[in-house]
Amino acid sequence: MVEKLITVDQKKKIFHLHNSKISYLLSVEDGGTLCHLYFGKRVNDYHGQLRYPRVDRGFSGNLPGSLERRFSRDTLPKEYSTAGEMDYHTPAAIVRQKDGSNALFLTYKDYQIVDGKPDLKGLPHAWVKNNSEAQTLIVTLEDKKTGLLFDLLYTIYRDRAVITRSVKVRNEGKEPVKLEKVASMQIDFVGRDFETITLPGAHAHERTIDRNHINQGIHAYQSHRGTSSHQMNPFLALVDPETTEFNGDAYGFAFVYSGNHKFEVEKDQIEQLHVNVGINDFDFNWQLKAGQSFQTPEVLMVYSDHGLNQMSQTFHSLIHDRIMRSKFKDSLRPIVVNNWEATYFDFDEEKLKPIVDEAKKLGIEMFVLDDGWFGHRDDDNSSLGDWQVFDKKFPQGLGHFADYVHEQGLKFGLWFEPEMISYNSNLYKEHPDYLMQVPGRQPSPSRNQYLLDLGRKEVRQNIFEQMSKILSSGKIDYIKWDMNRHLSDIYEADLPADRQGETYHRYVLGLYDLLEKLDQAFPDILLEGCSGGGGRFDAGMAYYEPQIWCSDDSDAIDRLFIQEGTSLVYPQSMMTSHVSVSPNEQNGRITPFKTRGIVAMWGDLGYELDLTKLSHEDRESVAKQVKEYKKIRQITQFGKLYRLKSARTSNQCAWEVISPDQNEVILSVVKMMASGQPAITKTKLVGLDENRHYEDQDSHLVYGGDELMNLGIYDPVEQGDFKAQMYHFKAID
Repeated sequence: MVEKLITVDQKKKIFHLHNSKISYLLSVEDGGTLCHLYFGKRVNDYHGQLRYPRVDRGFSGNLPGSLERRFSRDTLPKEYSTAGEMDYHTPAAIVRQKDGSNALFLTYKDYQIVDGKPDLKGLPHAWVKNNSEAQTLIVTLEDKKTGLLFDLLYTIYRDRAVITRSVKVRNEGKEPVKLEKVASMQIDFVGRDFETITLPGAHAHERTIDRNHINQGIHAYQSHRGTSSHQMNPFLALVDPETTEFNGDAYGFAFVYSGNHKFEVEKDQIEQLHVNVGINDFDFNWQLKAGQSFQTPEVLMVYSDHGLNQMSQTFHSLIHDRIMRSKFKDSLRPIVVNNWEATYFDFDEEKLKPIVDEAKKLGIEMFVLDDGWFGHRDDDNSSLGDWQVFDKKFPQGLGHFADYVHEQGLKFGLWFEPEMISYNSNLYKEHPDYLMQVPGRQPSPSRNQYLLDLGRKEVRQNIFEQMSKILSSGKIDYIKWDMNRHLSDIYEADLPADRQGETYHRYVLGLYDLLEKLDQAFPDILLEGCSGGGGRFDAGMAYYEPQIWCSDDSDAIDRLFIQEGTSLVYPQSMMTSHVSVSPNEQNGRITPFKTRGIVAMWGDLGYELDLTKLSHEDRESVAKQVKEYKKIRQITQFGKLYRLKSARTSNQCAWEVISPDQNEVILSVVKMMASGQPAITKTKLVGLDENRHYEDQDSHLVYGGDELMNLGIYDPVEQGDFKAQMYHFKAID
């Protein structure tokens, strides 16, 4: 008999979501208040003992009409709170009503349990292969005055330490309301002295790990740039102060959304912690008429009792297995060469062919043609929105060049920036209204490019039809989808004045709609995301794009920090990472070719340089790296990743990837700075079978799994900065 994943104590009104790894408990308290009890390691049974202590708190309000001073929604840990109910925490929802008030009082109405997991129409979300894989609890809260219903959705998977959360608001009243804020989840913790881990950054400096103590007050980690952004990735972890990569509790929250987001962490006056995650309420105002509903994006909640590595592995598995849908998600990612840093805009077909020829000799598998192939684009001041081939560069047509690439045995990829428009373009001349701009105001450029109003169906249809004419040739194997600016001049031309607060979210929904159409129409094309590198690197985009350009900073040492932060949440198969020239064009750093290759092999390997200008020695290095990567990429792209050492806290960075059957192991170690008196260091592996023997494929030395894990191996002592070593072990018994 299959164990139930959700049990309900009807008498005590207690809900218990559980599997072999985790439990999540909630109950209905006084006044129909939905109370949070527990999220963490599995408990077999809950006997109802965790009744929140009744304490008379000054300046914390009580239930309407009640003389009981010891019960307050201001202190009780809850599952969802709103403005106007005498809970002074940052509310999860704010709803403006016809009379101008924003007061709601949500009380428990009913619940249902459904097998599997409901789809979230128009939004990316975690999915299930069959209904036995998960169960979903839907708890409905109601505001009796307005007729508003809030469906709180909780899905638990049978074999994953994961709860997914979202909210659906239904207006079953008679009057329209304005949703000014609707978080996708709230969770309150009592008696936990957490630290936060977030992933802030900047363009070419994305997802740097930032760990901080939580003081009393409200802490917000957010983007209101219109995308998930380089500046703050939509992720938060709460960890105990003693939590490390391998020990301690870690709670991870990843938002499956690619637009404005907000993570609110509030430590209150009695040191309880209150967390909201959802769409940023900055410039958000959604009209909900009677009979309509609004579905929020989803939050992935992960619990680990063995530190950050276990948390990351749970996220990696979930995002790969149940967020990604592409037919390529399990396919080996091709080794690419991109022409951007080799030619920039200065190319034509004849100039590109030698790069293709060299790529063939070196064993590279795909040539990607970047910006400049369309319209009349010789620089970044024109042609965005005109997705027709630039005849001057391809006088015989793009198909002629694509045929040449294919004849050399390579796949052919093409760069697009479908969300943008240039003033100097045919699209703007024909449809100036397609440009997003506030009436009567001059829109603001970024890199001399402007935004298309993707919330409008006719705009999306125009771009889809243009792209389809190129893609229908059957000669394009891969798309690099770029977005090189954030949103501004926020206004949707087909919305009335009182609904302009919907524009940001409608833009994201329009983007998802366009991506969905392309995925459905061209399932045989591998889609890679990019937004000036990693400016839209999130679980929402993984639903449509199984890999994303990690950062425009291709320097190997900077990438150690960027890729480490990225790996907290996202699987290595999702990270594209290329070898570029030295000195590096972003920061001027000189780094050994070997090190650049080893760091790039953390993710999906590629080359961002002019292969025809390499020295003989570097050509040999490329050929060697390509040959080696083809041997190990099944493991490095899809194996279980462990972060062993961090360059943030030591002079080394080390990571390890193990095949699911523990037969093969890849270990990479990068030393930062050299010293006249070098420290002697060792690296110990983890996760091996202690009873098996492993052979180093280079030295042919044999080690026991227990030796590699307990004794470790000495790191080489080498002169020179930024030296790296990679080891490939295979089980031999």
